[in-house]
Amino acid sequence: QVQLVESGGGLVQAGGSLRLSCAASGRAFSSYAKGWFRQAPGKEREFVGSISWNGANTYYADSVKGRFTISRDNIKNTVYLQMNSLKPEDTALYYCAVARTGWGTRDFDDYSDWGQGTQVTVSS
Repeated sequence: QVQLVESGGGLVQAGGSLRLSCAASGRAFSSYAKGWFRQAPGKEREFVGSISWNGANTYYADSVKGRFTISRDNIKNTVYLQMNSLKPEDTALYYCAVARTGWGTRDFDDYSDWGQGTQVTVSS
């Protein structure tokens, strides 16, 4: 079993930046892809981005491409989401997740373990 703890959320003005962290413990962290998802009030959970087991491949939703960057540190068992040029529409609860394989996808059914989420609020 994997435990995931997200941190780094908060309130920021439009155009600002935040860096989310997701610390993992349990199942071999370095062998699996990681993903970030978000859910805004009244909306379905949506894919933000993913990173492969070795960090060589990243994949982003069109809505965040060019603004968000995912990275990972397998020694620290941590995955990061750097968010720049934030917009009010980025406001959501952000979750990290561990994939069932070493390669990330946008389908949340491909992820087996989830954190509790960290709130990001972007004011206009």
